[in-house]
Amino acid sequence: MNSVSTTTKKVTVTAVAVALGLVALSACGGSSDSSGDKTASKSVTLVSHDSFNVSKDVLKAFEKSSGYKVNVLKDGDAGAAVNKAILSKDNPQGDVFFGVDNTLLSRALDNGLFQSYEAKGSDQVMSQFRVDQDKHRVTPVDSGDICVNYDKKYFADKKLAPPKSFEDLAKPAYKNLLVTENAATSSPGLGFVLGTAAKYGDDGWQGYWKKLKANGVKVVDGWEQAYNEEFSGSAGGKKAKGERPLVVSYASSPPVEVLYAKPQPKEAPTGVATGTCFRQVEYAGLLSNAKNEKGGKALLDFLISTEFQDDMPLNMFVNPVRKTAELPELFVKHGVKIDHPETMEPGKIADNRDQWVKSWTSLVLK
Repeated sequence: MNSVSTTTKKVTVTAVAVALGLVALSACGGSSDSSGDKTASKSVTLVSHDSFNVSKDVLKAFEKSSGYKVNVLKDGDAGAAVNKAILSKDNPQGDVFFGVDNTLLSRALDNGLFQSYEAKGSDQVMSQFRVDQDKHRVTPVDSGDICVNYDKKYFADKKLAPPKSFEDLAKPAYKNLLVTENAATSSPGLGFVLGTAAKYGDDGWQGYWKKLKANGVKVVDGWEQAYNEEFSGSAGGKKAKGERPLVVSYASSPPVEVLYAKPQPKEAPTGVATGTCFRQVEYAGLLSNAKNEKGGKALLDFLISTEFQDDMPLNMFVNPVRKTAELPELFVKHGVKIDHPETMEPGKIADNRDQWVKSWTSLVLK
């Protein structure tokens, strides 16, 4: 999500997250036995965007109980990872794909990326996140809000109030301050564009982006570059001498800057412009032609288990979707709860996404 996304999640976070130390063993997600039984492999491969993360002890507990060795193949930003997965669907790189969100879900489903499987524990997923209930091709895993983050110190030093809304971002006071991701290659970048389309409508969003372009918005390929290189408020951005105090990231990004700081500050050094948010939901699915279907099903069950859902907030900085999941104190204290994010019906996203991205590219990048 947390790209992060969250972005995704949104939700968001790989430069400072604890490394998994896992190695993807092969492009096929493990070998089958000599009889050719594709459920017999004792390793299972998860293909994901770069922000996937899980505590080592939680993953080891799943491996011990299931008997499967989990290999993680990180394949870039969410948008690029989904596109690669579609292109390789006849000979997939793994067994399960995690990280397709509501902005790209129709593309994955229309291209037959996933096969049907109703994960154990699906009845514990909050109803507002469930989709595709007739076929169960995807399982909701997390949610997050794509929002503009700001560098508190920059605005305090300039004695300038940080922006609060989409409208504010186009004002002269914030000229040359915002960096966002390419909507054609990045999930948060696309989510931000959809947020403006939801806010201003079919006839108004392009006019809004003309104003943003005139106001000096900078576009980079993905979240990693935007947040950890260009943004002056993040630990990575400070190290890289980033010069943009506004970045498209997630409402759950501020806890990252607290958790990994030494010593930890009492307040997060970054804030969230709460009137710039778009709700993102990330899903996982059993890949069509997966070499290890049985292991893939076990892995999907794990992704919505209490153990994984409770572990997720401080690893991927996204919100769990399981009803019984508990949020850590640090996540609640420093994250920002968005009560009224922009949203869009999946059908409208499916009908307009490609044309909107094409129009946005022509308008902003050329």
